[in-house]
Amino acid sequence: MKVAFEGGFSKTLVEAVRQRLSIPCEIIAGDEDALLAELSDVEVLVSMAFSSRIAEAAPSLRLVQVPGAGLDRVDTSALGPRVALANVHGHGSGIAEYVIGAMIALTREFTLVDQSLRRGVWESQWAVGRAIPPVRPELSGKTLAVIGLGHIGEEVVRRAAAFDMTIVAVRRDPAAPKPPGVSHAVGLDRIDEALGRADYVVITLPLVDATARLFDTKRFQAMKPSAYLINVARGGIVDEDALYNALHERRIAGAAIDVWYRYPVSGDPTPPSRLPFHELDNVIMTPHVSGWTDGMLAARAALIAENIERTARGEAPLNAVELDR
Repeated sequence: MKVAFEGGFSKTLVEAVRQRLSIPCEIIAGDEDALLAELSDVEVLVSMAFSSRIAEAAPSLRLVQVPGAGLDRVDTSALGPRVALANVHGHGSGIAEYVIGAMIALTREFTLVDQSLRRGVWESQWAVGRAIPPVRPELSGKTLAVIGLGHIGEEVVRRAAAFDMTIVAVRRDPAAPKPPGVSHAVGLDRIDEALGRADYVVITLPLVDATARLFDTKRFQAMKPSAYLINVARGGIVDEDALYNALHERRIAGAAIDVWYRYPVSGDPTPPSRLPFHELDNVIMTPHVSGWTDGMLAARAALIAENIERTARGEAPLNAVELDR
């Protein structure tokens, strides 16, 4: 069995996967251009992307294993009839913890009070000669709208329920049984109703045609001016200009953004947007790291190793993606 790991993220998993394999495998790793000449006898490709160029170079391919959840860089039309496609999860716990941390950090304004105290300015009840700031809200008793109730959404619900939050969900099938902790569920057609109730909104939807730019100016107008947005899904779900304007004009209280509109293509500094989000004091900016945890890497390595062995045995992979052939 020959396995290729293509791309920077895939290569970080090589040793963890190798340690979990119980069958002999020849493993190669590199970027697409470097691997093309070696793909002719590769049976499993671990990669975030797939194209007709790779398909032509890998006629023996039996499985394309995406080492993440997103499939937006996979050209499914290039997959041959004998090639299975699978993705992995395992990042739900890490992302859910990020969401809880982001809600607390935004509400308590950790970034601002940290910067002030480094200058010796006490933004607290202990200040002398300056106004005492208003008390900070607690998460307990507040309403969280979870937009998307898949693996990540359910992990967020479990943790938010432990903080005694009221949780409303927006999901594809609102009539489906609600997971513990969800008090109310509606479909996408009633998203504004959920947004109007929420003190915090977290986006955990996949990016597909129906969700692209789902959050536009109208969506932000539906939110409370005191509400916070956390996006851990995909940047394209939120209109870039509408988000910036909502934050800049204080139409919403703030946001934590982990997914963006520009990503690095070289080693040069890469602003994550064409707009100056970095100048805003009501946004927490992180570089798509909400799920980058030790637990995520271990879970993904275990599943990838299992799917390599399943392919060797002629079995269907776990987390197989159904394709219209």
